[in-house]
Amino acid sequence: MVAKISIGNSLYGALTYNGEKINKEKGRLLDTNKIYNDGSGTVNIHRAYEDFMRWIPTSSRTERPMMHISLNPHPDDHLSDTDFTRLAHEYMEKMGFAEMPYMIYKHEDIDRHHVHIVALRVGTDGRCITDRNNFYKNKKVCRELEQKYGLKVAEREKITPDMPIRKIDPEGDIKRQVANTVKMVGMRYKFQTIGEYNAVLSLFNVRCDVADGRVNGREYHGLVYFATDADGNTIATPFKASRLGKFAGRDAIEGRFERAKDKIDIAPTKRKVADALAQSGGKDDFVEKLRERNIDVVFRYTDEGRIYGVTFVDHDTMSVLNGSRLGKDYSANALNARFSQGQQASTQQPAPQQSHVPVQPSAPASAPNGNTTQGQGSSASGTSNPSSATQQPQQGSGANNGNSGDFDLSLPGLDLFQPGQSFNPDEEEFRRRKQRKKKKGHRPKF
Repeated sequence: MVAKISIGNSLYGALTYNGEKINKEKGRLLDTNKIYNDGSGTVNIHRAYEDFMRWIPTSSRTERPMMHISLNPHPDDHLSDTDFTRLAHEYMEKMGFAEMPYMIYKHEDIDRHHVHIVALRVGTDGRCITDRNNFYKNKKVCRELEQKYGLKVAEREKITPDMPIRKIDPEGDIKRQVANTVKMVGMRYKFQTIGEYNAVLSLFNVRCDVADGRVNGREYHGLVYFATDADGNTIATPFKASRLGKFAGRDAIEGRFERAKDKIDIAPTKRKVADALAQSGGKDDFVEKLRERNIDVVFRYTDEGRIYGVTFVDHDTMSVLNGSRLGKDYSANALNARFSQGQQASTQQPAPQQSHVPVQPSAPASAPNGNTTQGQGSSASGTSNPSSATQQPQQGSGANNGNSGDFDLSLPGLDLFQPGQSFNPDEEEFRRRKQRKKKKGHRPKF
């Protein structure tokens, strides 16, 4: 059996969490000690709160007067309500809390049924019950109860470096899965912004939102975690970081941002991304070639389908990098322009190669590497020559956004020089000659 003890100051919050869950037929109230119980298995949350408050002396200065305890037997142990009730009472007695007011709840929201206990830790004299050596005492009591009632030995799951991170299973213990995912991602990956953090979390169907606000005149700055499906839709009640553990809190995550700055080397990831981009014939091909190099790419889209953010998750170097960190050619605007152009070129019908202006034919302009721009744009799929993929000017159409860091500004009109199926070298040469003639004219004197 695994027992977890949390202390806090939100008595009403703990009562609401347990009361609402069992009132929604996901559990039942098994028993109480010094708190009213009508025997129905449900809870009047306000009545329970008032009962608890009667036991807290006004002279108490304890900032965290309550405990929230969970008792979790091994999944193979199947206990009746009577067994759970007896086990909970005996646990509280052995831990030295027998005289305290408490309520015992059975949770049935997951296959592994378990017990939650909400209790006070302040006596009627205003003194707080000591929690010194509670860790060792708690472990000893659990072993004694396992032996007495013939339960299987259960230990808290240990996170090891080789343990795989799995996507959230909606049928399992969602809170436990989210906590494990957040812990392992934080231990293994290096990221510098909340956007990069969310990019790697999204691979395992978890999302993190920043929560800033004010309650009772006090400011708070925290994080909230969500379990999602494959499409990013929330599938369960969100969890405050404090419910998962200190490792999930804002201070811990922002500390990881700072430490990652000195540890990340972008060069290996940039080489692999550049290589995949040079060889790709479109966005889907790009994604597949990155996967072959053990890199996941997370795109973010506007409602119109435009790419406004891109993040690369390199599982070899354990680095998470926004595209703009690798360089302008790998930013959201650059990739959106490249893939949009390729998509348009692949759906265009080939235009007849004839000039509407009687001019002498001329050779197509040469690319920096010696290849012709006509050859680059002649592919029906819009694929560019790999050796000059990063030489093409990129089209940018978005304003700079400080949140994603994936935006860049390009000069308008550069898309006119992008080769495609409709590119005609004769017309381009005629246009350039016309521009040269204009430049040779006399400029007006001022």
